[in-house]
Amino acid sequence: MKSRHTSRSRSPFFRAVIALAALAIPLSLPFTALGEEIARPDDKAADHSKKLKVFILMGQSNMVGMGDIQGGSTPWKPSMQNPVMSVYEGAYTAGTDYDKLTAVSTIDVATKKDWSPPAADKSKPLTHVLRGRIQPKEPGVYEFSPGYGGSSYNIMEVDGTEVYRREPGKEPVRKPFRFEAGKSHAFEVTYLTADVGIPGWMSRSDVPGTLSTLVKQQGKYPFLLDAKGQWSARKDVYYYDARTKKGSPLSALSNGASIGPEVGIGFVMGQLFEEPVLILKSCIGNRGLGWDLLPPGSKRFMENGKVYAGYGEKPPVWDADPAKGVDTPPPPFVDKKGKPIEWHAGLQYDRDLADAKEALANLAKIHPDYKGQGYEIAGFAWFQGHKDQNDVYAKHYENNLVNLIKSLRRDYDAPDAKFVLATGCGNPGRESFGLQIAEAQLAMNDTKKHPEFAGNVKCVDVREFWREVAVSPKNQGFHYNRNAETYMEVGLSLGRALKDLFGK
Repeated sequence: MKSRHTSRSRSPFFRAVIALAALAIPLSLPFTALGEEIARPDDKAADHSKKLKVFILMGQSNMVGMGDIQGGSTPWKPSMQNPVMSVYEGAYTAGTDYDKLTAVSTIDVATKKDWSPPAADKSKPLTHVLRGRIQPKEPGVYEFSPGYGGSSYNIMEVDGTEVYRREPGKEPVRKPFRFEAGKSHAFEVTYLTADVGIPGWMSRSDVPGTLSTLVKQQGKYPFLLDAKGQWSARKDVYYYDARTKKGSPLSALSNGASIGPEVGIGFVMGQLFEEPVLILKSCIGNRGLGWDLLPPGSKRFMENGKVYAGYGEKPPVWDADPAKGVDTPPPPFVDKKGKPIEWHAGLQYDRDLADAKEALANLAKIHPDYKGQGYEIAGFAWFQGHKDQNDVYAKHYENNLVNLIKSLRRDYDAPDAKFVLATGCGNPGRESFGLQIAEAQLAMNDTKKHPEFAGNVKCVDVREFWREVAVSPKNQGFHYNRNAETYMEVGLSLGRALKDLFGK
């Protein structure tokens, strides 16, 4: 186990001083987030002679991850002014000042329609340099991705400042550039190979609430950046999405253009264990525990003269026969045209389980560093609740959640796996059915009510991590306004809850 110790003070003044001092600490040193000391990844691989620690993440769209990394991407060609492609003799040579050389030809680049350069003359090596001026429609801080595929191997400068470099065989290195309203800047793109294509896209990195703004502009979560200011990746933690069948060493970019709790959980677990860690996500959005994710063994029940489906049954609800009560047979489950609907209570549970088990059965294929040493289902993380906000499913949420915990441990043959969950209804979790669900989730911490969960199940209340629209990427309350800080704080909280259950 990796030893991590930290002290905390309740004094707001002390915390403010520490927060300000942290800005001056070199990135190579550990720092504190949510009371958990998390260091920047050290690029060391885990000990693969030890069993793989697997953590399975489940829930609905908020576990899928809806925290925006950037403020949206847009092609930057329309922002170019009078671009010209100059062609020079000879292959690209580092250190050559192409501004002082005479081009063998120049090409005016169209900005209002599709454009691609003429076919390259393969009989002799050439170097292409694109020059012009640029002024984004909206002022702000931008990062560039100039080129696609082979044409992404280039060096881009804006007003003499290098903002992008990608050498063949290497990953891109970007530096943000701030654009002011009404001011254009000279740019230059030097292609390093014979592949030359249309410009790529640019992304705002200063939109409030995006991960780029939080990390690169405000200095939060510095463990997400490496020494060069690029997104860091953990070599001791691997992330895999069992539904999309995509994986990578864990980083802020593992989930694509948005983040979920996997980042915070994975960084805490990677620091906690010497063993290799697999963060295995298996879920999809818009699913309810009372219907789609209803665990095996759940029985049908009656409410207000209606029968609600048990596991494997359909439709979700039907009228009860007074003489038969809960034993009333269900009617056909069909759409408006009479076509059978192929869905039943718990089908999403079955699919998520099947996807995760398929990944576990093929670890050597999905995890490039897995050495066949075996694995242990060490824990589960659950982030869900929004879809169950009605008078019936909210009322039965606590019972369904208990069944879920027991079913997962049984179906994964992991009776000792830790289970953590976060209150999952966002800001509405403080009123009406959202409040009822949050209270049902927090009831898992009641050792008198659920003594079997003492020391192995923990719910964290994350409603305080709601961020208002003014400091968020979008006005989209049901996804926490897509605020990346919310998803980072939720993930770190769940990671810390797992740490507490492991007693480390």
